[in-house]
Amino acid sequence: MHPTAEGALAPPPRSAKPRARGLTSVIDFGPDGFGWTGPRGVADLLACAADTIDFAKIYALNALLMPMPVVTEIVGLYRDAGVAPYTGGILFEHAYRQGEMDGLADHLGRVGIGMLEISENYITLSDDERNRHIDRFQRAGFKVIYEFGRKNPEAPFDIDALEALVSDLLSRGVAHVIVEQSEIDMLVGSAPDRLADLAARPFFQDVLIEADPYRFPKQHVEMIRTFGREVNLANVAAAQALRLEGLRRGIGRAVDYSLFAETAPR
Repeated sequence: MHPTAEGALAPPPRSAKPRARGLTSVIDFGPDGFGWTGPRGVADLLACAADTIDFAKIYALNALLMPMPVVTEIVGLYRDAGVAPYTGGILFEHAYRQGEMDGLADHLGRVGIGMLEISENYITLSDDERNRHIDRFQRAGFKVIYEFGRKNPEAPFDIDALEALVSDLLSRGVAHVIVEQSEIDMLVGSAPDRLADLAARPFFQDVLIEADPYRFPKQHVEMIRTFGREVNLANVAAAQALRLEGLRRGIGRAVDYSLFAETAPR
């Protein structure tokens, strides 16, 4: 960890890395308005916010679109700063459609990425097929994150079914389960009271909820208020990571600077 302010002047405390709760996974869009994350941008981001970021997802097919030396450099910067880089599920789904699982593993190895997300945003896997892919990458030395949900869901998901899936995946060594943003949106739109049910389940501590970078900070504050400041959040834009950390600690207009209510003068 980088040294920060100490003593009475220190900001409100929060869990430190390595942490099991309050995880923040940023999404690295590459050169983009949500954070210019080429090598120099990533270096600047990490100099300011490495202690607030746990994971960094390389967006969509960027691990293929950007020059391999650039991807390798970016991945190394994250790793050296104690941030775990991984590729998003769209890359897995692209490789699945192309029948290129071996090619995917080879490419990830060449750029130094040791973790990938397996998802079913636009494909559908049987239980056996999903488990075979998880096992295949684990045996090749990769850590696996699974993303639950569709980009275009047709009905709200069943929390009991999600609980059973999370339990099974964790028993297979899956690092975390991410819940797709669109699934949360549909659940909120149809039965907002179910969020409290979701948060009360023991498995929720092993789940990361996707946020929408386009709805920052309003949606992120709603999630903090609903699930607590130690909620695990994914899809946080690089340019939002440090401000999100402030929101978790009660810093910012969006939370009405609640730190002042928590730390009243003595």
